[in-house]
Amino acid sequence: MSDRTGIFAGEDPFVIARNWLAEAEKTEINDANAMALSTVDGDGLPNVRMVLLKEIEDAAFVFYTNYGSAKAQEIEAAGKAAFVMHWKSLRRQIRVRGTVTREEGPQADAYYQSRSLKSRLGAWASQQSQPLASRAALMAEVAKVTATHGPMPKRPPFWGGFRIAPVEIEFWADGAFRLHDRFVWRRRNLAEPWTVCRLNP
Repeated sequence: MSDRTGIFAGEDPFVIARNWLAEAEKTEINDANAMALSTVDGDGLPNVRMVLLKEIEDAAFVFYTNYGSAKAQEIEAAGKAAFVMHWKSLRRQIRVRGTVTREEGPQADAYYQSRSLKSRLGAWASQQSQPLASRAALMAEVAKVTATHGPMPKRPPFWGGFRIAPVEIEFWADGAFRLHDRFVWRRRNLAEPWTVCRLNP
């Protein structure tokens, strides 16, 4: 599949996504892997926040967080999530919707160990999304876990990854006069093949 520019070329949406991200890493000033992650709470009220995409696998997108956080609790209650990645420098975006499962095995351990020591200790110290008395209280907790866990902390049992397996991926590219190019890949469930459709802008 291709259009006038060839930027949509390919039969695998995950390959296209990796290619777009690789291009964005050359042009975006900060965090080309930033994505706006959307969940819903128990009342169906949407929630959205920026997180960092850490891997595009052959069939899923992976990010990491505290399992006690609001986003994690909402994901696990619904089993679903959506996100959008927008690159101003390329005038492109990718929209994804799908089902979500945990990644808390060796892959999560390896990513955790790849982070800076201060980030690893911060993961232990932060009760993400919970009320915090003060910045000083947080730094005191960082000092406490530093003394407890030392220079080689293991991944906290309450911290790990989520894998979003999409049932819909849309690729959007800016067009003149707002006549944008949009292709959407859809399937009813993860076992079915993709269907591809061009959308009106």
